[in-house]
Amino acid sequence: MKILSSLKAWARALKTDVVALSLAARDPRVPWYAKALAAAVVAYAASPIDLIPDFIPVLGYVDDLFIVPFGILMAVKLVPAPLMREFREEAKQRMDRPASRAGMAAVIVIWLVLAAILVRLLWPWMAGSASGG
Repeated sequence: MKILSSLKAWARALKTDVVALSLAARDPRVPWYAKALAAAVVAYAASPIDLIPDFIPVLGYVDDLFIVPFGILMAVKLVPAPLMREFREEAKQRMDRPASRAGMAAVIVIWLVLAAILVRLLWPWMAGSASGG
């Protein structure tokens, strides 16, 4: 049980750091190179698309277990320590707030609209290849 609680604490700390790095990526006091890496790490951590797809046995989780934490570690090292402490405090406060259902609904609507646009754009090509032409 101690291992499980340690893993949960580590995962919570990583999640806090991802939120803190998202704040760092937008703060003018953070050097540009730290902002760039922070933004890339946050985008990758939040993205449903992985470098190695999760359905590949064992290797599929390499990015989740090694690449993302390593990226977070590197980005945190580039952000000045006093600023990172400030961002972590802000991240903890933000994570304690209740989730916005309106925000979630907006994201779902945006994804559905993008999917509909993609289907609309690809439909002639998909219909043509299905008929053999």
